[in-house]
Amino acid sequence: MEKVHKIAYSSYKRFCKTLTLRDDPALIADYKKVHSPGQTWPEISQGMREVGILNMEIYLLGTRLFMIMDTVPDFDHEAAMKELASKPRQSEWEAYVSRFQNTSAEATADDKWQVMERIYEMNA
Repeated sequence: MEKVHKIAYSSYKRFCKTLTLRDDPALIADYKKVHSPGQTWPEISQGMREVGILNMEIYLLGTRLFMIMDTVPDFDHEAAMKELASKPRQSEWEAYVSRFQNTSAEATADDKWQVMERIYEMNA
């Protein structure tokens, strides 16, 4: 009999988000570079941890980004994104990466990354 693995989803809250990059292969290559290990500014990761983000992954297909964001169980998305926007260098980072994204330099992370609706869960 095949073993089925169960995951303890109650220990965190998950958000999936999407964003579109500019359709420019050179910019997309540069965007990947600024997100490679050791290249993201340390203040950005620290700020995310401070607001309750436990882990984050970003995937790319063409110009479409897909983010998986795992947070503490009692995470309040709206409050956390507001707090994150006030963290050191966060607005500078958002302006910096906006050149790759279909967005403005003034947009916050919450303005850019749209929360996706889950429509299917295999183990529900």
